[in-house]
Amino acid sequence: MTSKPEKLHRRTRLLQIVRVMRSYDVLGNFMHQKNPNQVKQAFEELGPTFIKVGQLLSTRPDLVSPAYLTTFAQLQDQVAVDDYHVVAQTFEEQTGKSISQVFANFEKEPFASGSIGQTHHATLQDGTAVVVKIQHPDVDQLVHTDFALFRMALKILRFVPEIGAVNPQEIFNEVRTSLLNEMDTRIEIENGEEFYHNNHGDGIIEVPKVYRKLSTQKILVNSAMSGQSISHLIKQPLSKNPKIAEEQQQLRHYLAHTLITNYLKQVFFDNFYHADPHPGNILFYELKPDNPHYQKKFARPILNKQVGKHEFEFKKEELLPNYRLVYLDFGMMGRLSPDMVAGIARIIIALNTKDIYEIGNAILAVCKQTGPLDTDDFYSDLNIFLTPLLNMGLQQIDFPAMLYSIINLCKKNNLQMKSEITMLVKAFGSLEGIVAQLDPTISMLDVAQEFTTRYFQDKFKIRDFLAENGLAWGRLIKNLPYLGIKAQRSLDVINQGQLRLNIQLKGQNQIFDRLDHIVNRIIVALVLAAIFIGSSLLIEGSVNHPTIYRIGVFGYFFTFILIGILVLDSLIRRWRKWKRRK
Repeated sequence: MTSKPEKLHRRTRLLQIVRVMRSYDVLGNFMHQKNPNQVKQAFEELGPTFIKVGQLLSTRPDLVSPAYLTTFAQLQDQVAVDDYHVVAQTFEEQTGKSISQVFANFEKEPFASGSIGQTHHATLQDGTAVVVKIQHPDVDQLVHTDFALFRMALKILRFVPEIGAVNPQEIFNEVRTSLLNEMDTRIEIENGEEFYHNNHGDGIIEVPKVYRKLSTQKILVNSAMSGQSISHLIKQPLSKNPKIAEEQQQLRHYLAHTLITNYLKQVFFDNFYHADPHPGNILFYELKPDNPHYQKKFARPILNKQVGKHEFEFKKEELLPNYRLVYLDFGMMGRLSPDMVAGIARIIIALNTKDIYEIGNAILAVCKQTGPLDTDDFYSDLNIFLTPLLNMGLQQIDFPAMLYSIINLCKKNNLQMKSEITMLVKAFGSLEGIVAQLDPTISMLDVAQEFTTRYFQDKFKIRDFLAENGLAWGRLIKNLPYLGIKAQRSLDVINQGQLRLNIQLKGQNQIFDRLDHIVNRIIVALVLAAIFIGSSLLIEGSVNHPTIYRIGVFGYFFTFILIGILVLDSLIRRWRKWKRRK
């Protein structure tokens, strides 16, 4: 049962939410995907839960419009910093130890604070520099209270006949899962360890180490990393000295290419990728000569082959440049199934072949159907949309923008891209923005094409191919001798005039239904005309016969009533059709 103080808190919070939502018309604006800035202001005023909801929705182009994606990405945390004694109390409650027992030094003022928690610099007893992220103590209660109120609001929305372009129940489920996962630091610990294993030391890529034994559900301890946001490097103007400017451009090209190749490795080979690669989560720094990794050599894999049960990997040793890229924040990660990765690879390969049919097949493989699908209309719309893009060449295509448009095209045809794809689209968009600022000449799609080719080469095994397709090839070989006989039989049927031609019209069911409706209307009209004429004859010839006269008048009334019903039915049909178009 809910306690009295909790009920009072929930009521106070509900009144605050209602007041803010009414003042910004949040419900109307959001359901119809208009005035995103008003909704953004309301979310910032309502605090951590709503800010985080908006930030999570900014990664989901399948749930909100492009205007909302852009606006929600600008949401800023406006959370008060917790005092040191509150932080110390939370740490002791979570670990059973005081801060002084675990750390040789702990900075009381946080260097960063967000919706969920705040982060402090600290030093372990052995001198290792770390960062400690500690959740705000009241965030858990606030989030659960808000979600309880959201659930109540959804029950009310069931009785609203028109709720606009989005599905509030779907949004609630997606956001609730994402936010509760982010609040459970243990999930971020698992993510951080897996990402560290996959990417730390991959060329110039570095990832902070997670200290699992010092971390709990509300506390995360990572190794401290050097560097500043990569946006600082992007904002630096090129030198007026041509030689230095050329060196700067070479550096930016190398960084851009490294980011793309590493990210594509995460997607196609790790199947586990960073879903929020914005500039604040990617650091850059230069190594000093006294750094142990200065002029470090790196063995880069160049070939991987499997012969029988044995796998051989060939590497090339190269000298790494003296700078590093660092990934941070593993609260929002994406995971893809092997089938989903294969589907994405097929889309990219199909884009290179410029075969609309293959592209359409690849897209259909990563979508779920939400209503009736006319494949002819889908391929026609896809052809109209893609033809001018494919004529531009891969290097000129804005890959994220193209995928956003494909998502909308799918919606139009009662298709919905799976959430794994839309999260990846958003992540690609964030990374593409960084790459474009570092080096506008690099095309993510071109590099992705190279990766997908390598992906299929690595995944293709002749033994598996024969096992999967051996039966089909066997049947084909077995039937080859009979092809001539079957061809001769077909010619005999044509010569004997026994050939039947079956024609199926596009949308023939709808056409036949419409024809049936028209024929029924014509029959009803003929019957009414006959009744009208018959009634007129009865009235004309019934001067001395009142009963026959009344029958004629009744026929008139019956005819007029039926005509009125038909006119009303026609008007209702037209109104419904107009509403659907609107």
